[in-house]
Amino acid sequence: MKENHRRIIKTKINKILKKTYNNKVISSLDHFSAFYQISDIVEYKEPVLISGVDGVGTKLRLAIDYKKYDIIGKDCFAMCANDVLCHGAKPLFFLDYLAFGKLDSNIIEKILQGIATYCNETKTCFIGGETAEMPGIYQFNDYDIAGFCVGIVEKSNIVDGKKRIREGDVLIGIPSSGVHSNGFSLIRKIFSKEDFSKNFQKKPFYETLLIPTRIYHYPIHILFKEFLIHGLAHITGGGIYENLFRILPENFSAIVEIDKIPIHSVFNFIQKKGDLSDKIMWNTFNMGVGMIIIVSVQDQHSVFQKLCVLGETPFVFGHIVKGNKSIKYKK
Repeated sequence: MKENHRRIIKTKINKILKKTYNNKVISSLDHFSAFYQISDIVEYKEPVLISGVDGVGTKLRLAIDYKKYDIIGKDCFAMCANDVLCHGAKPLFFLDYLAFGKLDSNIIEKILQGIATYCNETKTCFIGGETAEMPGIYQFNDYDIAGFCVGIVEKSNIVDGKKRIREGDVLIGIPSSGVHSNGFSLIRKIFSKEDFSKNFQKKPFYETLLIPTRIYHYPIHILFKEFLIHGLAHITGGGIYENLFRILPENFSAIVEIDKIPIHSVFNFIQKKGDLSDKIMWNTFNMGVGMIIIVSVQDQHSVFQKLCVLGETPFVFGHIVKGNKSIKYKK
């Protein structure tokens, strides 16, 4: 790659990243690594760093085909930051990894702008990453992305579900914005390229599919200030079953009342088109549940009302019972 092209890309990246910095970032893109100073974070007695890494799966194929690059940047950040959030952490900084068949500075700029938009919304510093050109591994117009998020939490405030979840606790859902970033391999088997361009709810179907993953940073951190949250589950690949199961203590089960979940119409459309069973749908997609909050029955009403005040549309759709660790669906 020509040296001038490298300089152009570096200049664009530097401009985007610097807009997310605070005074704790003490490195530049000239360094081999990124530096973030934590010695002056005085509000923590026993700070614990929480880290997460993720990509966006085969949703990339649609984004590449329809040239929706900023959306993928948002998805990558959200998938990482939402996982860190599940343990009570505030994100400190984010890094990305981009691999291309052929570097394109305009595409890179749009992807990073998407990441930076979500970084600014959550006051997360976008402090570096790696951009690689890999001809022979990726096709000319293809690329891949991964993200890395590091957050911080007081040790005594770590949320993992297993320490606090008890019998009678209530499941409160916050809606997803749509499909988010999981299940696209199945979607691409069901729908043709022609199908993606057909109208769905007055716009091309691919636009609905490419709605970026929501970030839940704002409402959840407001709740942390006022309530004891017993558990949080970010609903990604594997649906409610796999992601809720991982935070349950032994000898406790979750009763999930699926009739109380406002299922997005896009999932009904996918199920009908693919002639898919309920089991496949619920074990693949979020079905309209982006984040699950588990709280005591005593706090249920207050948490619910607080979420409404914050502009959310929460729904109560289950509870915790004693029994062998499992998820039980109930209609």
